[in-house]
Amino acid sequence: MSASQELEKAATNYALEAVRLDKQGSKGMAITMYQKAIESLLKLVQLYPEYSLNKVYIQRAIAYQERIKALQGAVAPIQPQIEPSNGEEAKSLEGEKSSYEELILTEKPDVKWEEVVGLDSAKKAVKEAIVYPVQRPDLFPLGWPRGILLFGPPGCGKTLLAAAVATEIDATFISIDAASIMSKWLGEAEQNVSKLFNSARKSATEGRPSIVFIDELDSLMGRHSNEVGGEVRVRNQYLKEMDGIIDKGKKLHVYVIGATNKPWDLDWAFIRRFQKRILVPLPDHHTRFMMFKLYTSNLLLGSNVDLHELARLSEGFSGSDIRDVCQSAQLKLIGEFFETGQASNKQAKPRAITMDDFRQILEERKPSVSMDMLALYNRWFEAFKAL
Repeated sequence: MSASQELEKAATNYALEAVRLDKQGSKGMAITMYQKAIESLLKLVQLYPEYSLNKVYIQRAIAYQERIKALQGAVAPIQPQIEPSNGEEAKSLEGEKSSYEELILTEKPDVKWEEVVGLDSAKKAVKEAIVYPVQRPDLFPLGWPRGILLFGPPGCGKTLLAAAVATEIDATFISIDAASIMSKWLGEAEQNVSKLFNSARKSATEGRPSIVFIDELDSLMGRHSNEVGGEVRVRNQYLKEMDGIIDKGKKLHVYVIGATNKPWDLDWAFIRRFQKRILVPLPDHHTRFMMFKLYTSNLLLGSNVDLHELARLSEGFSGSDIRDVCQSAQLKLIGEFFETGQASNKQAKPRAITMDDFRQILEERKPSVSMDMLALYNRWFEAFKAL
C-alpha cells in the first residue's frame, strides 16, 4: 500500500473510531482519535500539495476540529498540533463558528473532465443525469435523476468524478462524510441535515445548481445491527430529504451523489433512491496508458520509457496506484540525487527516469484491489446496475 493510501485509510479509521468512542461517551479518547484523523489528513495535504481533492480533505479536518471543540467543554482541552498550509485554513481551524455551512466549499473544486482519465461509461451516465439537464432543462419534460450512486474499488476516481461535475456546471459543492455527520452533529444531526438540504435548494432556486456529495455512504446508510437512536433519526431525515429532491414535480437542480466502496452494505431503502447506480471500475489498458501519460507529463523521462509497456505491467492497478507509481519513480531519483551530493550544486538536475526505475517499483508494489473484491463489485453491478 502506498504512502497516500495509508494516510487516507488511517484518517478514515481514526475518524470512525472517534465516532464510536464519541457515542459511548469516552470524550477524552474520542478527542485523541479525532486529532489523529486531522493530523493524517493535513499530512496528506502537505505531502501532496498539488492534489486536486485537497480542499475536501481540509474541510473534513475542519469538521473534526469543530467536534473536538464541542467535546472540550466537558474535558480538559488539548492543543492540537496542526499546521495549516495557509492563513485562511488556520483561521477556520482556530475559531470559526461551528456550523453545517463549513462543509460547503465556497470555491468550486478545480477538477476538469480531462483529469478524469477513462471512465467513459461513468462520465457519459453522469453527464446525461446532471450536465445536460442543467444546460437544457427544457428537453427533459419527465424530469431527470437527482440521486447518483458511484460505487467501485477505492482509488478509481469516484470523488474526482463528482468534483469534475461540480466544476462543469459551476455548482455549489457540499462535501460530507459519515464521520463528520455522526460526530460533529451528534445530538442535532437531523436539524442540520435539513438545513444543509435547504441551503442546497436555496442555491438552486437562485440559479446555481447544488451537488451534495456523500463519501463513505455505507457508513451512514448501510445496514447495521446495533444502531443507536440518533443514527436512525439521521438516516430517516436523509430519506425524507432525498424524497423531496427527487419529487417529479420539481425542476430544481439539486443532486445527491453518493460514493461507496461497499455497495452491498447499503440499505435497500437508500439504493432505490439513487436512480443512477454507476460502477467506477479499475482502469483498462488504454486508460492506464493515458494515466501514465498524464502523471508523467511533468517528469523527465528517458528515451527507453515505454508507456504502453507500463500499462501492460500495471494490470489490476487503480488510478491512485498508478499515480503513486509515478510519484515513487520521481522520489527515487530525488533521493538518489541528494545522496550523491549533487543537490548542493544549484545548477545540477536529477537524471531522467528510466524504464528500469519503473520496473523496480512495479516489482515491489502490488495492486490495492484483489480479484475477490472485483468479483463482488461485478456481481453487485449485475444485480443493481442503473446507467
